[in-house]
Amino acid sequence: MSTTSSTADLGAFVGAAQPAPQRYERAAVAPAAVVAPTPTAFLPAAPPPRTRHSAWAHRAIQRARSAPLSLWLAWGVIALVALWAVVPGVFTSYSATVGVAGQQLQAPSAAHWLGTDALGRDGYARLVFGAVHSLSGAFLAVAVGLVLGTLLGVLAGSIGGWVEDVIMRTVDVLLSVPPLLLSLSIIIILGFGTLNAAVAVGVASVASFARLTRSEVVRVRRSEYVEAAFGSGGRFGAVLWRHVLPNSLTSVIAMAALQFGSAILSISTLGFLGYGAPPPTPEWGLLIAEGRNYIATAWWLTTVPGLVVVAVVLSANRISAALTKGRA
Repeated sequence: MSTTSSTADLGAFVGAAQPAPQRYERAAVAPAAVVAPTPTAFLPAAPPPRTRHSAWAHRAIQRARSAPLSLWLAWGVIALVALWAVVPGVFTSYSATVGVAGQQLQAPSAAHWLGTDALGRDGYARLVFGAVHSLSGAFLAVAVGLVLGTLLGVLAGSIGGWVEDVIMRTVDVLLSVPPLLLSLSIIIILGFGTLNAAVAVGVASVASFARLTRSEVVRVRRSEYVEAAFGSGGRFGAVLWRHVLPNSLTSVIAMAALQFGSAILSISTLGFLGYGAPPPTPEWGLLIAEGRNYIATAWWLTTVPGLVVVAVVLSANRISAALTKGRA
């Protein structure tokens, strides 16, 4: 009897210790909310991929924003003088070669901004129309020196050997002669005139371009990527055109801008000495030469053209310095 009751009590204790079975009911899942698609017209458009030209334009805009005021002024002077040379009739209505009787050596006024010369010709008109002669001569001089000098420098730096020795010794001889004296010697052979003066100034600058180009070509030719191009089977002409020349002309272009100012000064000097354009051509050097006889009574005839020449030369030098630093 006692054994039966003990067993019953143990079963009751075990039954009480076990938890009662729970019913798990499936919870109701709320239906997902339907999200209406957003119209694509209201979404911001993705920026287009930047191409090489757009990247170059972006860098140019950034450089323009960070350019100093002096560089802006230099570009402004060059742009104004270039417009004088291209469209001179927009800036003045007077003739540069025909004078007006009774208006000789008039001081600057509202009618004649820079006065008149000894023949009654408007000084501002002669200055504006003279820009085409001075600038065209300077461009021709720079082109002659740049093309011939670059060609000789590339040949000397790329071929080497006896070719380099002959070219560079000739360059040394040309550099030993003063540029003005060399220009005068060439003009005596070719004859007077703006064209011959420009060619003479250009030939006198060939040696400087050749020396700079040769040094740049030698520097680039020893670089690793050029050696790799030759090692991968590249031809001499292809490697020279695709790798050497593009990386060698940066300093040469900067020197061309510097030589542009020097060419204007040299051509004006030759015109002042009487070896440039003949009268009544309104060339800047000739304007200074014609006004020197009236410096005491009509100072504007010499001073204003001289200041314009100085401003253009300084502007060209400033742009050349910016090109050297990679900011222009």
